[in-house]
Amino acid sequence: MMEERFKSGYVCHPGQMYTLRRVQVDEGKAKGTGLIEVCTADGLQLDILPDAGLDIGQVRYKGVNMTFISKNGYDSPAAISAHETEFLHTFPGGMLYTCGLRSTGGAHRDGDEWHPLHGRYHSLPAENVCTEVSDDVIIIKGTIRETALFGCHLELKRTIRIPVFGAEVTVEDQLCNRAHSPEEYTVLYHCNFGYPLVSEYAKVELPQKRKTTPRTPFAATGLGREESFDPPVAGEEERVFFHEEMEKKAAIRNDQLHTRMTLTWSDTLPILAHWRSMASGDYVCGLEPTNAYIMGRKAERENGTLPVIQPFETIKTSIHIQFETI
Repeated sequence: MMEERFKSGYVCHPGQMYTLRRVQVDEGKAKGTGLIEVCTADGLQLDILPDAGLDIGQVRYKGVNMTFISKNGYDSPAAISAHETEFLHTFPGGMLYTCGLRSTGGAHRDGDEWHPLHGRYHSLPAENVCTEVSDDVIIIKGTIRETALFGCHLELKRTIRIPVFGAEVTVEDQLCNRAHSPEEYTVLYHCNFGYPLVSEYAKVELPQKRKTTPRTPFAATGLGREESFDPPVAGEEERVFFHEEMEKKAAIRNDQLHTRMTLTWSDTLPILAHWRSMASGDYVCGLEPTNAYIMGRKAERENGTLPVIQPFETIKTSIHIQFETI
């Protein structure tokens, strides 16, 4: 399609159709953060974060913000690494904040080892990062490693695919246990959507056939309303639901914006965690495919729900996010 436009004479530089460039933040608390900026011909704009596991930050569709950006905003790689135990002070939001690889859930001590809230993944910079455009698809690759002397050796190879003539993104991960003993692991794709996509005019679309479990007594008070949103409420507690035994698909539809976001994911992620915070200033909907119940490594093991990856085994997981005008 790109080649056709060159031959037709309408286009003389690929920058007329897409953007793919590396930049660096030069001020504020995010100073030193590297970004890969991507813009497509169909109006999708993304910040890819190579210094944070090739996660995805702010996303706009046709100029309109789609993601939740927390009060923290982007932080520098040095700050994230130095304060990995201070999740609440560094969590930036963004469209994808990967959690794991050895624990998801609250900070806790498991034997002699400390596990920060939602694990260490987002504090790990990607290695061997490369970009290319092939057959009208923007491709970004990198390797993320979580290791310890006399301990774990997990290697995740991430590939991000973004069609030049589209408004969608696919994240494909291959997790390999390169240690010589089995490793307990968890992974959570913390996808965060915010205003104006998320508002009282929006709705979460979930398969009717599903099993839904509230995480807390307060979340249980929202059963039957998990697909709707309220206006911001000062100080309201968050709600989390677990959806299982369902088609691997969910969406957020906002008729006022004439926009729908559709999220699909691989069968290797059997649970959808659904975070609903209507609190003023922390107004967000998280749709989070995962392979565990976000209990923390120790509690997950005691619950019998902590997955294990065998030596040199590779497990593939993926998510796909698409935006469309309705």
